[in-house]
Parts: sequence; C-alpha cells; structure tokens
Amino acid sequence: MRTDLIRKTALTAAGLAFTGGAIAGPVTTAFAAPNTSKPASQAQTDRKDHGERQLGVRYEAQPNFYYCGPAAARNALSVQGKDISVDAMAKEMGTTEAGTNSINDITPVLNKETGKADAYHSVEISSPNADGTQTDKLRADVVKTVDDGRAVVANIAGTTTDTDGGIHSFEGGHYISVVGYRDGGNVVKIADSADPNTASYEVTVEHLADWIATRGYATS
Repeated sequence: MRTDLIRKTALTAAGLAFTGGAIAGPVTTAFAAPNTSKPASQAQTDRKDHGERQLGVRYEAQPNFYYCGPAAARNALSVQGKDISVDAMAKEMGTTEAGTNSINDITPVLNKETGKADAYHSVEISSPNADGTQTDKLRADVVKTVDDGRAVVANIAGTTTDTDGGIHSFEGGHYISVVGYRDGGNVVKIADSADPNTASYEVTVEHLADWIATRGYATS
C-alpha cells in the first residue's frame, strides 16, 4: 500500500526480492553519457538539440536495505563530480533502519552538498495517481534539472514496468535518481541503488509520475 509523503521509506525485503535479492555490499560502476571524462556540466550538453540528455553517473549500490535515500542522493550528487559518503548523508537525513522519512529530509542535504540553498526544492504528488498536470510538471522538472547538470531524486512506491518490460517493485517505498531523459522528457533514465544488476533502466514519465504518487521528488 502506498503511503503519504511524510511516511518513513525503506527498501523492504519484498522489494529486494523483486529486484534480485539482498545486496551484499556497495558496488561501484559508471554509466551515462558517452564522454564521462568531461565535467557533468559539459558532458550533459552533448545532445542538447535532440530532446535528449544523459548525465555521467558514478553509480554505487546501497550497502543495506534501508540506505536507499542516502544512496539515491549520493548517486544524484555524483553527476556534479561529488563523492560523498552515504554514511555521512544518512546521518544528516536522520536515516534509520526504518528508512528516510521523506523527500523533505533529502532536499536540504542536496542543497548543502550542491552549495546553493535553492538548488533543489521538494514537489509533492499527493494524489493516488498522477494527473496530466502533475505529469507535465514532472516532465518539465526533469528536463530543467538535467539541463542544469543535476539529477532529480524521487521517493517512489509500488510497482512499475520499464521500457524493456522489466518489473520494478517497491511496495514498502524506495528512493531513486533520475539522471537523464530522451524524447523531450517523455522517457527518463533511472539510477537505482537497490541492485547493481538493474542499476540503470528507463521508464516513461507517466509511469514515473504514478510511481511517485502519494510521495514526492527533489528537483531544481
């Protein structure tokens, strides 16, 4: 069952089962823009005129079942060239074995580490399903944030299907990073810390909006 924006969010055992099992420890790899040696702000401009951008991510899997919030924030900040300990961020977010309370606990940390008090703000989708206006806003927010060289962090719950038909289920709630888009923002790229075997996948923005519904996301 989905819960509201302020409910605690942790990656449940059931969610892990759907994504391939428990995580033994952190795994680091890289995926994203072809020119990952460039600074994120430069690499993300490569396909500006084609309705498509993808940020360079230094991906790291979460080290335990309840660190999805800190891990999503860490992966999001990596596109800005930052390498921050998930333990340090977990402490700032108040993360416990019950998870991270809400996106409102993550947004201030993103601002602090980005170095701008207004780099991010929280947006809530309070309804059980996203409507057209909420979906359009999410699309515009993803495009703007990625165009600014930053990643969106989203608090999601429930089950969705990616563009390749893969199932991603987090009935107890989860946090992910949105690190790119194509087709003018109609399809978005996800960095998911839950399982390095499914570290990166794409979903339609409509599916993402419904996944976020009853919760929220941090965006520029």
